[in-house]
Amino acid sequence: MQILGIGSRINHPEHGKGVVTNLDSNQYWVTFIENGLETIALDDDFEIIEAAENEVDSVSFFDIESSLVRILKKYSDVSEIVPIGDKWKGGVLELKPADSNLKSKEIKIEDFFKKITMVRDRLRVMEQKVNASNLDAQEKVDIQQYITRIYGSLTTFNVLFKSKDQQFVGQKGK
Repeated sequence: MQILGIGSRINHPEHGKGVVTNLDSNQYWVTFIENGLETIALDDDFEIIEAAENEVDSVSFFDIESSLVRILKKYSDVSEIVPIGDKWKGGVLELKPADSNLKSKEIKIEDFFKKITMVRDRLRVMEQKVNASNLDAQEKVDIQQYITRIYGSLTTFNVLFKSKDQQFVGQKGK
């Protein structure tokens, strides 16, 4: 199967004549004279009027961006944006000392939540670094168990998360 480059002209049985304006590993974006922009599979049935050289890699910007995001999440401590539960937006966490002569402290819940998610993200990075380290297998298991217990201690804060799949998960029942 010949991969056409941007600028190739084709005649499609359904859409008519058009020019390839973009492509990725699965499809062409073709601007047709009569039907405007359409996507068609690379192996779709069409006549090649004039083939242009494929001077670009057949990988979309979306594919590259998705790969880069996965790599950054895996190998850095860059934090993803984690939404707080709607009912907590604009809320305040108030810390009251037992001694009524002492002043209480108020913290925006969003600020507290950001700190909690930063702890979670740094724990994930620590896990990855432990797993990639030269420690022997038993030491890795021991440290992983401590990290899992830390996650378990933080499950109290799961109530703040909007999405359940971003919550802390501790050790499951034995």
